[in-house]
Amino acid sequence: MSTRILNYIIALIFFASGGAKLLSLPFEIEAFARWGYPIEFMYFTGVVEFVGAIGLLIPRLSSFASLCLAFLMLGAIGTHLVHKEWLMLAVASAIALAAFWRAWSGRAEVTQLLVTLRRNK
Repeated sequence: MSTRILNYIIALIFFASGGAKLLSLPFEIEAFARWGYPIEFMYFTGVVEFVGAIGLLIPRLSSFASLCLAFLMLGAIGTHLVHKEWLMLAVASAIALAAFWRAWSGRAEVTQLLVTLRRNK
């Protein structure tokens, strides 16, 4: 599968997920309340997901954005594991694996980005 196609798929997932949080859709509000997380954390997560999805569509940032979103998904995996939400655990794990694979396939880009950022300090 082309990394560009995978970028679009992952971006679509995070645009939808982040958008649902930012729009305060009832199922998101109920989920965050059930998990014991404050509403502000829902909005923060939504912003991170939405910005990450935008990052996936910018070629110089796509690998790094994917890495960041993969790490974000570790929190989702932990939440679903603690609350015994097995189906959502499987979904979150699949998304995390896709994001980690995309980041791994672009690891040279991530390294180059970090080197460039260090030089510009």
